[in-house]
Amino acid sequence: MTQNPPTGPTPPLVLTVAGSDSGGGAGIQADLKTMLACGVHGMSVIAAVTAQNSLGVQGYWELPPEAVRAQLDSVLSDIGVHAVKTGMLASTALVETVAEALSAVDAPVIVDPVGVSKHGDTLLAEEAVDAVRTALLPVATVATPNLWEVEQLTGVKVVDESGMREAAEAVKALGPRWVLIKGGHLPGEPADLLFDGETERRYTAPRHDNRHTHGTGCTLASAIASHLALGADVPTAVERAKEYVTGAIAAGFPLGAGIGPVDHGWRTR
Repeated sequence: MTQNPPTGPTPPLVLTVAGSDSGGGAGIQADLKTMLACGVHGMSVIAAVTAQNSLGVQGYWELPPEAVRAQLDSVLSDIGVHAVKTGMLASTALVETVAEALSAVDAPVIVDPVGVSKHGDTLLAEEAVDAVRTALLPVATVATPNLWEVEQLTGVKVVDESGMREAAEAVKALGPRWVLIKGGHLPGEPADLLFDGETERRYTAPRHDNRHTHGTGCTLASAIASHLALGADVPTAVERAKEYVTGAIAAGFPLGAGIGPVDHGWRTR
């Protein structure tokens, strides 16, 4: 008689709602690799499909809102989640669809308010920015904007580390419980600022001389979601995620003729 193999405990469940990156360095692909590396079970709702490589984004196509909602309903109704991460949502209709579904989820939601790609290609329609402000950020446990996204969402332009508190306060006013301002594009030591409306925490890391950094934002947000699902509080989850993504940047590798990805498997390679 054939015996079924022994089964182990189900790992924590983390869902990414984002766009697909055909080059494999960012988006859904980066999210799922990060989740596996962090020890959770990754699931995905695809909101858009991109044609992109190491040189940039050659095009993208949104899925219909009903297709995104059906994916969400399938996962949430049967499997459930311990954390959710959102990335590229592309349009007003998709932002509103996802925000409505996640407003009923009793689990941490990490919002990476993706506006542009690493190469500067637009991934969010201009008219959808207001929906991110008014519908999506209010359901976020942690929002993780980079400095360009801070300016897009709030009008606050950060030119040095001293301006990060103002940026955090401006994003916090839009409704997330916590804000992580990513300062990696500023000169000097990369520093991120975590803010809950009262207390700020700064996370620093060495700057690695490596241009292959495609997928850093997706990777960081997914690692935060993973560690929250594993039971960490927000400051600890951010600290562990920052450590993971810093190692992934250090191990980033060339791919194609442009910007290569971070190495999501650096700890086991």
